[in-house]
Formats: sequence, structure tokens, C-alpha cells
Amino acid sequence: MSIALGAERLRPLAAAAALLACACPRGEPAPGGPHVLIESAGKTHVVLVEVADDDAKRQRGLMFRHELADGRGMIFVFDGESEHSFWMKDTLIPLDMIFIDSQGRVTGIVARAEPLTLEPRNGGPSRYVLEVPGGWAAKHGVKAGDKVRIEGLPRRPGS
Repeated sequence: MSIALGAERLRPLAAAAALLACACPRGEPAPGGPHVLIESAGKTHVVLVEVADDDAKRQRGLMFRHELADGRGMIFVFDGESEHSFWMKDTLIPLDMIFIDSQGRVTGIVARAEPLTLEPRNGGPSRYVLEVPGGWAAKHGVKAGDKVRIEGLPRRPGS
């Protein structure tokens, strides 16, 4: 076997390794789909998100889910900035709720919200609320005042 043939065999493996290296572990934007980038303590954390941008989607949220993978979440998009309250009725897993204002700043965090409760939770005036697995915000050092960028949101009719 020649070295050139060996290199040919390694080329697909090298391409796969390059793709894995670009899978956002260092804070690069995720390819194709909505994502949230949070700048905290000199690092950028990427969360791939589902979008809840109408009443029906916001009401259902992450109800009935048995798991939410690390680096995944749901972004709730509201028409204006206000005090938005959330509950955990029919939500089976603990979640962190990260409240974000119109300027892209974290206004507050509700950590490890208890599942299956009707207790209202609020993190301050917000236009967006990011739900991630419980404990995610503390694990990544996310705190009030951190800068947030939301990319890849679908355009809503009339906007």
C-alpha cells in the first residue's frame, strides 16, 4: 500500500473530525437553525433552540418532555418587553429560565425551576426567555448582565 493510498483512506476521517471540531464547543454559531449565544466570563456559550413565538407555542413550551439535552433549549419570543411569568405545569424536568431584555442583556435567572408546579416565576422585564436544562446557567457561569445574541429566528408574518 502506498502512502498516497493511505492518505486517501484517511481523508474521510479527517473531514469527519473537522466537522466535529466545528460542532460549536468553543462558542461558534450553530450552522442552520436558531441559536442563542451568551457571553459570560469571557466565554461564549451556544444553545440550539426551538422557537416559541406565538401564544400556542408559548403556552405549550417544553411540557411533557422527559429530557432536554445539554446545549439545547427553547426561546420564548414576545412582541414587547414586560414582566413575563412562567409556570411548570405538565413540565416534567427542572429548567433554568434566563430572562433577556430588548437590548440583549440577561435581566434575571430562575434556576432549577421545580417541575409540575403552578408557582409563577419571573426574572425581571424581558422580551425573550430562554429555557435550558436545570443547572445549565450555573454550570456555565451565566448571570444577570451577561450579553446575549439571538440568531436565526424565523421571520414572523408582518414583521
